[in-house]
Amino acid sequence: MFCLCCSLALPCLKAQGNAVAQARAQGVEVRAQASATVNLAASAAKVTLPYGKAHERQVLDIYAPPGARDLPVVFWIHGGGWQVGDKSDVALKPQWFAQLGFVFVAPNYRLLPQVDMQGLTEDVAAALGWVNANIARHGGNPKRILVGGHSAGAQLAALMCCDGSWVGRHGMSLSQFIGCVPVDGDTYDIPAIIEVAETRRRLHHQQPVKNGHREKFMNSAEKHRFFSAVSHIGKGLNIPPFLVLHVAAHPDTSAQAYRLVSALRESGVEAQAFGARNTDHSLLNNRLGLADDAATAQLLAFVQRALKRP
Repeated sequence: MFCLCCSLALPCLKAQGNAVAQARAQGVEVRAQASATVNLAASAAKVTLPYGKAHERQVLDIYAPPGARDLPVVFWIHGGGWQVGDKSDVALKPQWFAQLGFVFVAPNYRLLPQVDMQGLTEDVAAALGWVNANIARHGGNPKRILVGGHSAGAQLAALMCCDGSWVGRHGMSLSQFIGCVPVDGDTYDIPAIIEVAETRRRLHHQQPVKNGHREKFMNSAEKHRFFSAVSHIGKGLNIPPFLVLHVAAHPDTSAQAYRLVSALRESGVEAQAFGARNTDHSLLNNRLGLADDAATAQLLAFVQRALKRP
């Protein structure tokens, strides 16, 4: 777990310096815009603020570089099977993105089973709505948001970026997103993963899983499609470019990554998948920001392209 003031500070600072050097080596404009003012030698400061009043988890962390002004924003959604997890599960990402000239936002959201998937997802959309209305006061540009997430957060990130109705209820449009980075999710096509998982267990004479994807997504075929990012993809919807990271050795997240990328490309959306090797579900996420990490190199190239877009 990343901590700004912990004993991991020196490795973190090394990773931050490597991020800048790596970016410059690949031609990335470290400052996102000419008008941006960023002290790249300093750490991003964190502030925690509420985006809602209904529950104590309706809060978010903002990491802003000193002197931030009109910078693009990263909105990162934590994982945990929609049942656990925390906004602090961001490892090196806040500092890595700050070094590239971003304001970084990490929300909490209500969890199953205290709330159903509808309420949980609405929390994420509400947090994005709060960012849209307020992030300029913290140096961010609400018209240039990169959305990402790990595991359960990957499903939520992909859904936010494919189904504009979620953010539309909060005065936003998909045109405000400059990119989407889902990391090792297995639920971009929920009916497919339910079929695969249940068939596997049936063929191997295993007992059904209690509270699996079927139940988490409200035990309804209609809801399974509704919460699937692939159900909402189409042409001319302003869906942003996607970089879908996954563990190459994991058959389910790999299949889901390619299912999502295929659906996006069929609708003319720029999308690519990258399968990371010699890693696992947690390491893939936690190593993002390290200079010698292959997935980080893919992310850096994706960010470079995103920052060049109007």
